[in-house]
Amino acid sequence: MAASGPSEGPGALEQIERGRDAFRRRAWSDAFATLAAVDEADPLGAVDLERLAVAAYLTGRHADSDELWARAHNRHLEQVDPSGAARCAFWLGLGLVLRGEMARGGGWFGRAGRVLEEGGRDCVEAGYLRVPQALHCMYGADYEGALAGFDEAAAIARRFADRDLQALARLGEGQTRVRLGEVAQGVALLDEVMVAVEAQEVSPIPAGIIYCAVIEQCHAIFDLGRAREWTAALSRWCASQPDLVPYRGQCLVHRAQVLQLGGEWPDALEEVQRACERLLGQPAMGMALYQLAELHRLRAELAEAEAAYREAVQWGASPHPGLALLRLAQGNVEAAQAAIRGAVDEAADPVSRAQVLPAFVEILLAADDATTARAAAEELGDLAGGFDTPFLRAVATQAAGAVLLAEGDVRSALSALREALRAWHELGAPYEEARARVLVAVAHQQLGDAATAAIELDVARWMLDALGAVTDLERLALVADVGAAADPHAAGDVAGSAGLTPREIEVLRLVTSGMTNKAIAERLFLSGRTVDRHVSNLFTKLGVSTRAAATAYAYEHDLV
Repeated sequence: MAASGPSEGPGALEQIERGRDAFRRRAWSDAFATLAAVDEADPLGAVDLERLAVAAYLTGRHADSDELWARAHNRHLEQVDPSGAARCAFWLGLGLVLRGEMARGGGWFGRAGRVLEEGGRDCVEAGYLRVPQALHCMYGADYEGALAGFDEAAAIARRFADRDLQALARLGEGQTRVRLGEVAQGVALLDEVMVAVEAQEVSPIPAGIIYCAVIEQCHAIFDLGRAREWTAALSRWCASQPDLVPYRGQCLVHRAQVLQLGGEWPDALEEVQRACERLLGQPAMGMALYQLAELHRLRAELAEAEAAYREAVQWGASPHPGLALLRLAQGNVEAAQAAIRGAVDEAADPVSRAQVLPAFVEILLAADDATTARAAAEELGDLAGGFDTPFLRAVATQAAGAVLLAEGDVRSALSALREALRAWHELGAPYEEARARVLVAVAHQQLGDAATAAIELDVARWMLDALGAVTDLERLALVADVGAAADPHAAGDVAGSAGLTPREIEVLRLVTSGMTNKAIAERLFLSGRTVDRHVSNLFTKLGVSTRAAATAYAYEHDLV
């Protein structure tokens, strides 16, 4: 593409060529600096203004990018090039919409359409304008209209051999089919698009949009394997372009989601906090804040979770199911029910329902409404069969087991819960595995198998403690106390434990064996600081100040 416009002197042409070369190498900062210097001295032609606008966008200079797209649009109009003018108006409109400025973005889309209509040209830009129209249909649950729009855009892309438009159209079709419940077909389309992106057949702005959209869709359908795979690919793509700004924040959110599922909560928290810093002022901030709230909730930092959920709402994100589960953690079952029922009522498509039904089952069981919980668990099972992802199958199996347990069909419940437990272990999801172990322990308690229940609780306790899942540890302690009360051999533990938690009793027993805090930490796979805290707490509760006195107490009350 040759530049057109006033910048035609020998020195300017040399500078422009250096800027174009930096653009081709994806050295976005160099491209911006070089082309902007030329433009300041002597205005660039329309095509080089487009390059400068892209470089500005990819280096996070959104205001500059908007201005440059508008200038390029006007320059194309001066040259009686309606397709070029429409192209610039489209990318300007898309950038505004992605930043949440829907009215301004829609205005530029409208201008692009009018320019093409008045110009009367058959061009690829008409296909680009079908994409936002089809997306509007998709988000409005007009899936038939969405599919028709994306199909039309894809046909235009094929006719003009435009790979960017082809990728955006296939992305939209894949998202729509997933929302329709045609998950296998939708995911196949998303994989196809990602292959084109990885092969660098798609230019940077649509490539970044596609990466983030596909990963978000994978998380929405609980496809943990794909989410991990494409998040790693996005990280590599961002790293290959050090100057790239717009997609780094969302990349960090996706990394945090993967780290959280893998049990690496401190790292996940660090990543999502960095994401919040990068995404300030962008619509994706709501997604980052929701993820931050989830991590706070799991770590029993309830006030911080409440604040983050509320802030996420201000950025347009739904606070559920997380906020409903927060109400449950706060002990307000009635508020939790009201919140999750509202979320379930609003969830119209299969993806949305799959995201809220697991929490619905958990909260209903906490409210002793096993009948409604059974219906929700059955629907979740149907959805899991359609989505066919290991994570959602494990979620549905565990929900079914929990309902059976509440209904008193303990042996059937244990079979389902054991199946879920195996799935979580294979998926490498330690938090979910620990929660399944607690339910398995309850089933064994109800079958009179206190020894097996104790083993499951010990493993779950270790896993939850390693994660820092304080709220779940407190629930586990209640389960352990119920089991101890039901076991006559554990009566001395309950009567003489002085309010010690199960973990503190475990530490006390190791103290009585003569182990140091460091040795206890190694035995229990805990940090030294955590063991120090447990020892300090149990000394306070027992009213002793030495390990010898603690040992004497343990023997006097049959704790060893």
